[in-house]
Amino acid sequence: MVIQNSTDFPNQVIAIIPAAGSGTRMGLAKAKQFMDLCGKPILAVTLSHFQECSLVDRIVVAVSRGDVDYCRREIVDRYELSKVYKVIAGGKRRQDSVRKGIEAIEDSCRLVLIHDGARPLVTTGLIEKVIKAAKDFRAVITGLPVKETVKEIDGKGRVLRSIDRRDLWLIQTPQVFRWKDIHLAHQKTMKHGWDEATDDAFLIEKMGIPVKIIKGEDDNIKITTPQDLDIARFLISKGSGLDI
Repeated sequence: MVIQNSTDFPNQVIAIIPAAGSGTRMGLAKAKQFMDLCGKPILAVTLSHFQECSLVDRIVVAVSRGDVDYCRREIVDRYELSKVYKVIAGGKRRQDSVRKGIEAIEDSCRLVLIHDGARPLVTTGLIEKVIKAAKDFRAVITGLPVKETVKEIDGKGRVLRSIDRRDLWLIQTPQVFRWKDIHLAHQKTMKHGWDEATDDAFLIEKMGIPVKIIKGEDDNIKITTPQDLDIARFLISKGSGLDI
């Protein structure tokens, strides 16, 4: 397969896919990213959308140290994911895996796209949309407006107040950043101990860099429980527009 770079992005766009999580919350010894999703491992389904996206040039995958060879053989080679040029050992936490992925790529890369390996229902359309938005904004993330009523409670479960949901969003991946920004952000994380980060945009925010949010997709769920896996299978079976 010949990979074409977009003329709009003469410098490379590299996707980092952290997938070093365990299967603890799934109640299984097997890592969730290798579980079957309608005939393919979850991670293979996720990676296939980045393989198909013309705006993504290369892919780095971060898995648990003991899964590196397995991922290369049973995921990358088996499913002919030619854009995956590095499979690396991730860290204990998601942010450690992302940092190692950033350190594994060259500074000639202009944009870094980060996406959870356990979000296999992402579409190439959303990937393209977030990359194109990065032409105009320094940092771009995806998410959905909060639909339910939100309340703040105390340590005893008592309601303190209701929160206006109009300005609240639930954050997803993919997220796209300038390589220099996200590289520096993770360096500062190590130096200052910013351990409370739940996503990479948090680190960018800590640096005072504005972050643009664009609307994500309802089906772009993260698989963390057996129920999530059932939902993903249902969404695929009903025809979500995904070709796996």
